[in-house]
Amino acid sequence: MYNKLTKLGHLWRHMIILLALAFVFFPVVWVISASFDGTNTLVKQSLVPTVATLDNYKMLAQEPRYPFGRWMFNSIKVSGISAALSVWLCALAAYAFSRFRFKGRQGGLFTLILVQIFPQMLAVVSLYLLLLAIGRIVPAVGLNTHAGLIAVYLGGAIGINTWLMKGYFDTIPRSLEESAMLDGATPFVAFLRIILPLVRPILVVVFILSFIGTYSEFMLARVMLQSNENLTLAVGMNLFIGDQYAKRWGVFSAAAIMASAPIVLIFLTLQRQLISGLTQGGVKG
Repeated sequence: MYNKLTKLGHLWRHMIILLALAFVFFPVVWVISASFDGTNTLVKQSLVPTVATLDNYKMLAQEPRYPFGRWMFNSIKVSGISAALSVWLCALAAYAFSRFRFKGRQGGLFTLILVQIFPQMLAVVSLYLLLLAIGRIVPAVGLNTHAGLIAVYLGGAIGINTWLMKGYFDTIPRSLEESAMLDGATPFVAFLRIILPLVRPILVVVFILSFIGTYSEFMLARVMLQSNENLTLAVGMNLFIGDQYAKRWGVFSAAAIMASAPIVLIFLTLQRQLISGLTQGGVKG
């Protein structure tokens, strides 16, 4: 009786696992199938394409109206710079809130989390007017510029990421910095040479989250960017399905498959560093 119940329990567990895997992988398989489907529509789409072709991928490479390569480069540039600056600025702010005691410290922490509660979507109009006014003085950081979009992304990422880093900085013993200062290191050198290597896990996590969040962001980029050459990937891909009478779902699926490559590459590249950082950061003297 016990063996029978045990086998039944294993069967139910395996069924649940298989259903979960099917739920996760079915959309991916469907998008891959649609990218090779020559019908370019969802109405006649099947799991196995009846007319398999590479025309959708060829259109991404050859159609001058849709500079897909340029859009991907723009997204990688904006997301990479935004993520790197976010990590650096948040690390500096988190270190200051964690190590220094100054007037307004608690109020500053509370203000950061309070501002983060309100989504950036509520400030789209004000951000648009702000970049419009800045662009009249400094055109390089105004509307329809990647620098302006990066500045907007940084404003929305610093709050919560600073809180995440601050909690991790609190776990680092102060004795490590004190020992470095006794050897002649300045506070900034101690931060750069001693603290940052120990908090590598949270730096990698913040970088990955910031990169993914800005890489796939649509609304702010759609409002701030105007010219076709400056569009990011999410905004540019919308052109494939934005026309009411000419929706190119096959091309859109092919673009989605190619657009996922940088994200996968980042995870594969930083995975070992993340594990190594967790191992090193878990043993503190």
